[in-house]
Amino acid sequence: MAHSATVTQISVSAPLGGNLSIRRSGINKKCNLSFQDKLWASKLSLDSRTNHMFSRKQYWVTCMSVQQAGRTKVDVTPIELEDAKEPPINLYRPKEPYTATIVSVERIVGPKAPGETCHIVIDHGGNVPYWEGQSYGIIPPGENPKKPGAPQNVRLYSIASTRYGDSFDGKTASLCVRRAVYYDPETGKEDSSKNGVCSNFLCNSKPGDKIQLTGPSGKVMLLPEDDPNATHIMIATGTGVAPFRAYLRRMLMESIPNSRFGGLAWLFLGVANSDSLLYDDEFSGYLKEYPDHFRYDKALSREHKNKKGGKMYVQDKIEEYSDEIFKLLDGGAHIYFCGLKGMMPGIQETLKRVAEQRGDNWEEKLKLLKKNKQWHVEVY
Repeated sequence: MAHSATVTQISVSAPLGGNLSIRRSGINKKCNLSFQDKLWASKLSLDSRTNHMFSRKQYWVTCMSVQQAGRTKVDVTPIELEDAKEPPINLYRPKEPYTATIVSVERIVGPKAPGETCHIVIDHGGNVPYWEGQSYGIIPPGENPKKPGAPQNVRLYSIASTRYGDSFDGKTASLCVRRAVYYDPETGKEDSSKNGVCSNFLCNSKPGDKIQLTGPSGKVMLLPEDDPNATHIMIATGTGVAPFRAYLRRMLMESIPNSRFGGLAWLFLGVANSDSLLYDDEFSGYLKEYPDHFRYDKALSREHKNKKGGKMYVQDKIEEYSDEIFKLLDGGAHIYFCGLKGMMPGIQETLKRVAEQRGDNWEEKLKLLKKNKQWHVEVY
């Protein structure tokens, strides 16, 4: 998610002669792998006693069924990433950024989605650690048009992976980036001179390309983990789903010692249509495996209608479940909002109207939610 390709299929073989770090039942010896299949991908480490020519540090990606994966969570390393008491903040600043490497860039929306959104994996070598809910800064190449001779300004992007990254080894981070394209209102044609500099740079990147990284930054969206049985209500529009993907992978996918999520994670995602859904296979997999701990509601503005017959936006979904949401908030639930700044007025209006219908004073209620640190907002 920014504050400011065709899907490639590869065939991967996983050696099965040795002792693997995760249960082998249900694993195919060979599978075709696309982004959608990778939701339960894991590193497989070979036992040193086997006679394979591969070293323990060589990683193999394999396919697992969603059902199998739910029963066997993915091991993560290094577990020392759990030791820090405070989140890392601004380890690298604009004047001295970290040079990271692009691992992969993959389009993750269908052909009928308005616009292109990419999932971008970045190798930081374990040198720019972060916590779930934080952001990275990216400095695109080129000169700042407003300050000749100076570099471009930093653009912030919410991190869409847990601290262990998509490869579960603590060395990568993922971003969810929508390509910002400008169309001239008179001609209807794209004006590349006004396109988003950083989003297009990232979406056009190739594996091996170098990028300038700053951060990590942000504390507002950090995932509170003092109560493993807490309720977390997550409301996103578009690429605002990035931090919530990280939360859910940590809660439901990863095997973390001394940490077991037993609460409720409820995701509301608003996008234009079915082809615009982000990480839908991943979220649908959680829904099948953890129906007692995960709920998933989608608002597709170009496909769904609200109760008045108009377009269905995320605030309409909130209103649909408002009674339940307010009861959960009264019980201490955390609520998070991430996405375009324009989402908040409609949501606030809906919440205020519902509160008044319930006989509550919304301003007082909001003040209390903020005081209790239940209210988390990051919009751009």
